[in-house]
Amino acid sequence: MSETQTLLKAMLRQRHMQEHRTFCRAYDKTAKQIDNALVGRHPSKATFYRWLAGGGSKLPHPDHCRVLEAMFPGVKAGELLAPWDDRRPLPDTAHAEQAARLAGNGTDAPRRATYADLTAAFATRAEFAEQMPPHTLLDQASSIKAAGLSLNMLCQHYSDQRLRATLARGAIVHALFLDPDGDATRAREVEEGHGVGDLASLTRLNMQMLRRLRAELPADERERVTMRTYDEPVRFNITILDDRQCIAQPYMPAARGVDSPTFVIRRRPDGSGMFGSFERVFTALWEGGRDCA
Repeated sequence: MSETQTLLKAMLRQRHMQEHRTFCRAYDKTAKQIDNALVGRHPSKATFYRWLAGGGSKLPHPDHCRVLEAMFPGVKAGELLAPWDDRRPLPDTAHAEQAARLAGNGTDAPRRATYADLTAAFATRAEFAEQMPPHTLLDQASSIKAAGLSLNMLCQHYSDQRLRATLARGAIVHALFLDPDGDATRAREVEEGHGVGDLASLTRLNMQMLRRLRAELPADERERVTMRTYDEPVRFNITILDDRQCIAQPYMPAARGVDSPTFVIRRRPDGSGMFGSFERVFTALWEGGRDCA
């Protein structure tokens, strides 16, 4: 290693942002996208250069971690402040940065009043998953609320290892499945042209996976994973992250869920737009659901 440095220093150098004043401008620009209260709370010069040199044993304040991870999507604060050998290739953050921009998290996200709080739209769930992989959405989430049919994005498309790590960080999960034994699941199986019990079996498999990961948590923390079922016509798959970002996917007649459009919505400070509507749908379904062990 040619000099004592952290990954943060190497990545800032790549972007020509290794000076304190330049970094603070970028920090505030990112902070504004997260929470206006964080603007102006960038690190002091001494703290900043300590971050670049490394040697600290503790992570910065959680608010600093939030901003740093938003500045470098896909890279965790602990990784940014760890020692780095500049002979190694830097992490490729292009994919995660693109996903952040599409989600409205990027520092250069356009303001599109004509589209309310819609920040991205995709023709199919497959296209959405390609452009915004689950790990770019869920890895740093502290609250995950999901309602739909089998909740495949959470239970199938997001690895057990990553979900374990997300839960270990203290994330809270509310998972609302369409009752696999209910009339609505049987109706959807007919509508999608599946055999009897096909969707029900997938839902049971996903529920069991989530139960297994919940059982791995310390006994006094298992309440952070709550599961319920409901039995109503399935209209939307709704995933709400940290009470500020919503992924909404309609269920289309005679079409598999994977072929349905996907909308990415971000809560506005003034409460205008579609976010509140989908949040109310989730809340109503959750409150009317039944707890399941």
